[in-house]
Amino acid sequence: MTTTQQRRIVKGGRPTKTQTKPGANKARMKPAFGRPIGSRTPVFLALFSVVAVLTALGVIMVLSASAASSINATDSAWSLFRRQLLWVGLGTIIMMVIMRIDYHRWKIMAAPLMVGSVMLLGFVLVPGVGLSANGATRWLGFGPITVQPSELAKFAVVLFVADLLSRSNRLAHDTRMTLMPVLIVVGFVLGLLVFQPHLGAILIIGTTVVVMLFLAGIPLQNLGWLTVAGAGLTSLMIFPVAWRRRRFFAFLDPAADPAGGGFQSLQSLHAITAGGWQGVGLGASHAKWGFLPFAHTDFIFAIIAEELGILGAFGVLTCFAIFGWAGMLAAVRAPDRFGMLLAAGITVWIMAQAILNIGAVIAVLPVTGVTLPFLSFGGSSVLVTLGVVGVLLNIARQGR
Repeated sequence: MTTTQQRRIVKGGRPTKTQTKPGANKARMKPAFGRPIGSRTPVFLALFSVVAVLTALGVIMVLSASAASSINATDSAWSLFRRQLLWVGLGTIIMMVIMRIDYHRWKIMAAPLMVGSVMLLGFVLVPGVGLSANGATRWLGFGPITVQPSELAKFAVVLFVADLLSRSNRLAHDTRMTLMPVLIVVGFVLGLLVFQPHLGAILIIGTTVVVMLFLAGIPLQNLGWLTVAGAGLTSLMIFPVAWRRRRFFAFLDPAADPAGGGFQSLQSLHAITAGGWQGVGLGASHAKWGFLPFAHTDFIFAIIAEELGILGAFGVLTCFAIFGWAGMLAAVRAPDRFGMLLAAGITVWIMAQAILNIGAVIAVLPVTGVTLPFLSFGGSSVLVTLGVVGVLLNIARQGR
């Protein structure tokens, strides 16, 4: 009789508290949906609180920043706000549902999600199917609904890499079993994004995957060569095309092309400067009235700085810093390797996207067309981001 089978039998055949019950080693595999496993750890509460604050602020700022665009599109200042409110409501429900699903169950979805994401990214490139705007083809339309498959692809990549690198038969030093499969699958996804083109998503996915490989123990030499190769391929995407090259380097000297590549950066910096320390007041932005393009999406941080001032902008930065700290702490305290890699991947993805967006707004990074998580207007971004936060919260609840 094995150790797990040994037990003291009492009258009635029921095991005492000291007995090992059958299947005790599978205690975490509970029903797919129910009361969340674990407890409300300090990390969980920090993540939940900061996401709630950022999301609520995002709804308020979208109402303010989208007024001009809403009036131009529908003669109503509330139209875009109502859509954002709907997406945030649905996203919150999705987050609360996913938070109750044991994160281990996402392993079986790794391959289907990856295949589905690749198919959607492929459909985007089919003439007459993908929707184009501002020189990029990144969307699919289903009647009044528009989705951006690259958002789902980010989660699919993170889930696939976390699942692959956490398997017991995938040793970190055996690059044929770890690094090569990741490079093949992720390289194919990035290749599809090149043709959209979507440099922002490429940089976010590339950065996230490199960090996950590092945490998985892949040799630094291999990661070094991978980083160099990635930088070279990114350069090939930028330099051969004149307009893309001008736009990429416009942040270095926006004043050199004030009516072209530097226009957005100059208007964004002007809005931030106009806000000063305390801001011009909520709803009182001037930049949103046609002076700053995409004020409610890519450049919403500039409107926050203008209306709420440097202090308000610093508050947003503090919230993201807390999110990054708590997310990585959830990864460190995860019950297993899969949870660690999954939590780290989600955290790095959201933080990398926030850095790219805010960096572009303050003109220290090139404009790549990515939204600010939790704050910018956008259905696909809101739903996917809040959904993956649900996964992160579940990991945080089960942390040591």
